[in-house]
Amino acid sequence: MAAKIYTCLLLLFPSDFREAYGGASLQLFRDRARDERGFVRTLGLGLNLLADLAISIPREYRRVRSALVGAAVQQRLQGPPSSFVLGEELRGAGAPIFGCAVSIVALSLFSILLGHARNHRPPSTSPGQSRAATGARPSAFRRPRAPAADELTAAERQRVTNAVIQNLKKHYVDSEVARKTADALLVHQNNGDDDKVTDGRAFADLLTKQIREVSYDLHLEVVYSQEPLPELLPEPTAEDIARYRKALEQDNCTFKKLEIRPHNIGYMKLNAFPDPSLCRATATAAMASLNHAYAIIFDLRDNRGGYSSMVSLIAAYLFDHPEYLYDPRESPAPRSWTLSPVAGNRLADKPVYVLTSGSTISAAEQFCYDLKMLKRVTLVGERTRGSAHAGVFHRIDDHFGMGIPEARAINPYAKTDWEGTGVEPDVKVKAADALETAEKLAENRLKKKH
Repeated sequence: MAAKIYTCLLLLFPSDFREAYGGASLQLFRDRARDERGFVRTLGLGLNLLADLAISIPREYRRVRSALVGAAVQQRLQGPPSSFVLGEELRGAGAPIFGCAVSIVALSLFSILLGHARNHRPPSTSPGQSRAATGARPSAFRRPRAPAADELTAAERQRVTNAVIQNLKKHYVDSEVARKTADALLVHQNNGDDDKVTDGRAFADLLTKQIREVSYDLHLEVVYSQEPLPELLPEPTAEDIARYRKALEQDNCTFKKLEIRPHNIGYMKLNAFPDPSLCRATATAAMASLNHAYAIIFDLRDNRGGYSSMVSLIAAYLFDHPEYLYDPRESPAPRSWTLSPVAGNRLADKPVYVLTSGSTISAAEQFCYDLKMLKRVTLVGERTRGSAHAGVFHRIDDHFGMGIPEARAINPYAKTDWEGTGVEPDVKVKAADALETAEKLAENRLKKKH
């Protein structure tokens, strides 16, 4: 019974959280409920649950809101596409207060039901006695049956398919592939290959499969959401933008640490590549502080990506001439080249080491990949996450949408990039040992040079 109530409490979380962590959370609760018996230990379990709900629910809804509003702020500021949202900005009071209130009410209900269950247990049955013989369980203990999902009609399937075809022809980067893929979808439709699929998620998966059979593009995808998709990204208010700027300022634009370590080795820990329109001054000051170092270590082990324009800004200090930086998310543009040389810069010929981990992702991987292909850095640590491509999401209706790659990027370094595979380090060590290893490599190189 307690596990069923806890399952209901998990519904308070956003759907993506439930899909990723719901099963593990439920199993952990079952294990604790089984082991922690007695009034005192059960009370402790309840209090722990209260604390977890009160903290986790507001945090997860802030994360979802930040993702939407952060993207809207980016559009308002007319910056280039980014691939991260700062996790702690744009905090409104409404979500935490609401989450805490709901958590407290839910936990109160949880405690009442548990107490009711203990005080009104049905008579124990003998080994041979069936449940039916003791009477049905009280109706208060029956889990409400979820309403059946609306089944797709033939007209709805046709409407979604037609919208997918129109989006392909209008937006997909390769018009010839788009035409062939659209024709294939029409053939499937006319042959009745989709007729037996009435579930929304299954239909989206089937369309995705049919698209990829022709296009061979794993980034073309039809998606289904049981919860209604927003019409548009939320329009940020002036207060939203101000909070966004303030959050970056308070976090020093994610430049977490700058120092000169022994042997005059410069060290920078950077946890994102923030928008240069907001953080250019911070970035240039950070690079200037390392200008007289004999070697540089960039710590990207906790870097969650960001703006390719900031990647280019920082990389410019590592060359004495313009270099092209491949970005799989956009076609070549003037900003694809570094603005090298940088006046007064002394780092263009200094050894550079980049620390990586399995959490290094997106724009941080671009920094690693491009500089590795240019043989300008030594990567030390673990293989990166492997997130390179990003399509533009097109909403079809309240429940269907699709991701479509719209940019034709040019990769001059290799046939493949880091999508799905990550960027391999030059020196493989555990992420926790990467800094010490990089320092030893730098020291040895400097000793040989001097």
